Amino acid sequence: RGLIVPLGEWVLRESFRQLKAWQDQSYQSLRIAINISPLQFQQRTFPQVLNALSEEYEIDPEFIELELTEGSLMRDVDEVIRTLEEIKALGFSLAIDDFGTGYSSLSYLRRFPIDRLKIDQSFVRDIDRLPANESIARAIVALGHSMSLSITAEGIEKVSEKTVIERIGCE
Repeated sequence: RGLIVPLGEWVLRESFRQLKAWQDQSYQSLRIAINISPLQFQQRTFPQVLNALSEEYEIDPEFIELELTEGSLMRDVDEVIRTLEEIKALGFSLAIDDFGTGYSSLSYLRRFPIDRLKIDQSFVRDIDRLPANESIARAIVALGHSMSLSITAEGIEKVSEKTVIERIGCE
């Protein structure tokens, strides 16, 4: 109990360290995405931790995307926006992970400075056979594109699912 923040910082440190190792091995354009726990995101010092790790490992923040769930963004929205803007100002990309499964308000979504929506795998699974899943995914893609966001689908396991996802315009 009470280990999620230190564990999250260890994950961040290891992610930066590994990305630096890969970049030193000539994989300079490799990007990584890191899941951030809601408790870690709520730490006032979170943007400073990111900045310090970026400087320590000499990693350009453009190579790191931070994934946050809808739930982690729906607390004190003004504080969340301030934190997101601070992280964006450092150069990191932001994604809403498992989009469509939380309780977010679309009025808040337009206020968040995010770069990508990640469609939850529950809508991707069997999208080739379930019209409702395709309808939901299509709506998320349209919403995201209308807001100039990139869209990623999680959990594609079959070629037929990939075909549907590509047909509806998901990157």
